[in-house]
Amino acid sequence: MEFTSTKVEQGVTIKATGRMDAVTAPSFEQECLRWMEQGDSKLIVDFTGLEYISSAGLRVILGVGKKLKSQGGSLAFGGMSSMVKEVFDISGFASIFPVYDSTEAALAAK
Repeated sequence: MEFTSTKVEQGVTIKATGRMDAVTAPSFEQECLRWMEQGDSKLIVDFTGLEYISSAGLRVILGVGKKLKSQGGSLAFGGMSSMVKEVFDISGFASIFPVYDSTEAALAAK
């Protein structure tokens, strides 16, 4: 998995591509924690390029979301591949976290 992070006025956008599984999920968590340690508590994640997400990836997302919430922050998703969207819907994550059609829509909502 690869990701690109960008600081924007509304927080930080993180664009992830590839696969999020037990091997790669910790690197995504570290990227999120890096921004949180710098005081950024609003993260918007773009999963349009993510091909696959495992339960390990979902655990990391849930953990990051809880940490952000405890700091008064938020985790939102601006776009995701159809496979990842289906996993979010089935797992109930789409009702836990805001999911927008695009990063632009997520930024506009912040």
